[in-house]
Amino acid sequence: MITNKTFDEIQIGDSARMQRTLTKQDIDGFGLLSGDMNPTHFSDEYAQMLLERHKLVGHSMWGGALISSLLGNDLPGPGTVYQSQQFEFHHPVELGDMLTITVTATSKNAADGTVLFDCRAVNQRDEKIITGIARVKAPTRKPTDAGSPYVTMQQHSKTAFKRLIDQVKDWKNIPTAVAHPCSKEALEGAIDATKADLIEPILVGPEAKIRALAESLNLDISSYRLVDALHSHDAAAKAVALCRSGEAEALMKGSLHTDELMGAVVPSATGLRTERRISHVFAMDVPTYPRPLFITDAAINIYPTLEDKIDILKNAIQLAQALNISQPKVAILSAVETVNPKIPATIEAAALCKMADRGQIQGALIDGPLAFDNAISKEAAQIKGIHSPVAGEADILLVPDLEAGNMLAKQLTYLGRADSAGIVLGARVPIILTSRADSAEARLASCAVAVAFAYRLRGNQPVKQA
Repeated sequence: MITNKTFDEIQIGDSARMQRTLTKQDIDGFGLLSGDMNPTHFSDEYAQMLLERHKLVGHSMWGGALISSLLGNDLPGPGTVYQSQQFEFHHPVELGDMLTITVTATSKNAADGTVLFDCRAVNQRDEKIITGIARVKAPTRKPTDAGSPYVTMQQHSKTAFKRLIDQVKDWKNIPTAVAHPCSKEALEGAIDATKADLIEPILVGPEAKIRALAESLNLDISSYRLVDALHSHDAAAKAVALCRSGEAEALMKGSLHTDELMGAVVPSATGLRTERRISHVFAMDVPTYPRPLFITDAAINIYPTLEDKIDILKNAIQLAQALNISQPKVAILSAVETVNPKIPATIEAAALCKMADRGQIQGALIDGPLAFDNAISKEAAQIKGIHSPVAGEADILLVPDLEAGNMLAKQLTYLGRADSAGIVLGARVPIILTSRADSAEARLASCAVAVAFAYRLRGNQPVKQA
C-alpha cells in the first residue's frame, strides 16, 4: 500500500533514512541518463590521473538523486513537489561505498504548505558526502487504494542483502576474531561491520602495522581489542585459538590468503573441525531473483563425493533456517533434469532426494536433478513438463563440483550484476570470507549471515541491543 505524510501529519524532527551502495551499474546508468560521461566515472586510469583516486568515483548528483528519491518516496512521499534544493559536496563517492541518506523536517510554513528538510549523506566511514536543504510542498491528502502505479515497471533492484542486514542489526553483537586485518579493505570491512552493530571485533595481527594502517585511514580503533601476532600465519593460528576457547563466536578473514586461514582451521587437534564436513556457501543478491540465492559448494570441496554432499547440503539447510527460511527449497543441479547413468551428478541427485524422502536429510524440500533454468524459472520448468515444488523457486543450489559452482557464482556476479557474500560452515564457528572486490554492503551481508548462524549454533533466541 502506497502512503505518505501529509503537511498536517508532519512534525518537526520527523526523519527518513535509506542506504544504498554505489555499483558499476549505478554509475553506467546515471551516466547514460544524465549524459555526464566524465571519464573519471568510467575509467580507473582517469580517476587516478585526474583525481588521484584509486577507484572510480560516482557522479556527485547520484547522491543528490538519492535524496530526491527519499523525499518523493518516503517523507513526505507521493504528492511531494520540489520547490528548491541546495547542496554542498564534501567528498567523492567511490565505487563500493555505501551511503546513508537522511532527511529531517526542520520547519513548516502553514501559509504555503511548504516544509524545509535538512538533507545529508554519509559514507560507511561516517565521512560527510553531501549536506543541504530542501524546500518542498508537502502533499495535502493521502493516496487512494486504487493500487500501485509501479506494477508495470520492469526495473529490478537488489534488496536481499538489505533484508539480511536488517534481520540481525538489532541483535547483540557477536565477538569476531579478525585474522590479519592489514589492508585497507580488511580493516575497513571489520570497522564497518562494527559500526553497523553486527560484530564486536578482535583484531589479530602485527599490532604496530594495524595501528599505523588505522592512523593512515583516520580510523579510531582505540576501543577494540587487539591481539599481537608476528605475521599472517601466526594471526590465523591465534584467531582460531580465540574461537576454539570461546572468546570469539565467528572468524573473519583479513588480508591473508584463504588457504592460510583454512590451514589453521582444519587441524583436528588445534583447529575448528567438527564431525560435519566443512563447506562454503555463496549468498547471492541477484537483481532479477526475488530472494537470496545460496550456492554451495563453490570454494572448498573440489570434487565432493555423495557422502560429502550430504554434509554440504545439511550445512546450507542449517544456514537458510538460521535466516528464517523455515523449509528452504533445494535444487540439486546438473546439466539435465533426468537421471542419466553416464552423468554421475544425476545419480547422486536422485540418491540425495531418496535420502530426503526417508528422513536421512531433513528440514528442506529437495528435488533433483534439475538444470539451472528449471531451478530458477517456473516457465522453463513448465515448458519441460516438470512438476516440482522446488522448480522455479529454489533457495539453495547444490552444484555438482567446485568448478561448476564457482563459474555459476561469477557469471551471476559479472553478467547478472549480482552481489555475493561468502561464509564457511561446518566448523565450530561461522567463518566470514570476504574479497577485495566485495562492495561494502556485501561485506556487511557476510557478517550478517555469520551473526545469524552464530546465534543458531548458540541454540538461543537473539537478544536485542540495549
